[in-house]
Amino acid sequence: MNRENKRRKYDKNYYKKNPCSDSFTCRNCGWPIVSNGAGSNHRNHCPNCLCSLHVDETPGDRASSCGGIMEPIGVWVRSDGEWAIVHRCKRCGKLSSNRIAADDNPMKLMALAMRPFAGNFLDKDRLNDMLGTMQSQGDLI
Repeated sequence: MNRENKRRKYDKNYYKKNPCSDSFTCRNCGWPIVSNGAGSNHRNHCPNCLCSLHVDETPGDRASSCGGIMEPIGVWVRSDGEWAIVHRCKRCGKLSSNRIAADDNPMKLMALAMRPFAGNFLDKDRLNDMLGTMQSQGDLI
């Protein structure tokens, strides 16, 4: 079943309470996706390109009428050390966060994590100075 067809006429919190076992094809890269292997009961993004769909207003409600592709724009680390992907909808701009899955592409995750260092957000000389300072302080400890 395609991910677009998940807006079934279930009660409002159906996907919060029940595992999602549907398979779908990624609308961004065309990768066929199955739910097993994700490491959780809810697959919410493509393990190949890390894109998602804007189908929820709150997790599991399937109440969004947008349906746009949510592109991965970064990662962040939760307080328990777990990584999460930050997504932004290409159509409406909404931001959301999704836990990474066990079968996500590790190279794509690392590329997302390193994106701020590769862009022009940080001055390369200042970054080298900061790294040198951190290394010398590490020697003192």
